[in-house]
Amino acid sequence: MPYLWYGVILGVLCVNNIKIEEGQEISKYINVFLDKAKNNASIDYTALFFSSIKTNLLLAICMWFAGLTVIGIFALYGIVCFRGFTLGYSISCIIATLGIKRGTIFIMTSLLLQNIIFIPVIFALAISGIRLYKSIMKDRRKENIKLEILRHTLFSILLSISLIVSSFIETYISTNLFMSTLIFL
Repeated sequence: MPYLWYGVILGVLCVNNIKIEEGQEISKYINVFLDKAKNNASIDYTALFFSSIKTNLLLAICMWFAGLTVIGIFALYGIVCFRGFTLGYSISCIIATLGIKRGTIFIMTSLLLQNIIFIPVIFALAISGIRLYKSIMKDRRKENIKLEILRHTLFSILLSISLIVSSFIETYISTNLFMSTLIFL
């Protein structure tokens, strides 16, 4: 699935081609975020955890549904590309604002751990949907279609559990790791 990498490259290119005023706004946003994090260490972990779960499961449901439809195949490619774009854009903005050393610390503590699980799960969901589409196009008997939809659904449910684990890592591990490295940022 090279579409994630296309998205990452687009995100980097987008940051490199933004106007000076937009770059200043992004830098201001990141610096204000860091100042607030340094000054107010109070985090509502429960709200953050459930917000992350909601976002991740909504994405999984959309990808599951897109895998069931013929037109949805294009949506799967678009979702993977968009996730790559947001990741590339975020990383580029952070490094452009904080520099290589501080930016790398920020990225390693706040983005890396949950994305080790999240990115392969997104790939697997997309591949499962594409595989379902191909198997339906290859063999259109009702029994086989039902079996393939059941496989896709069960696989999507298992991957949704992985997304919940990713949300847990994002909320409790990455956040605490990030908060402990704020003195370096």
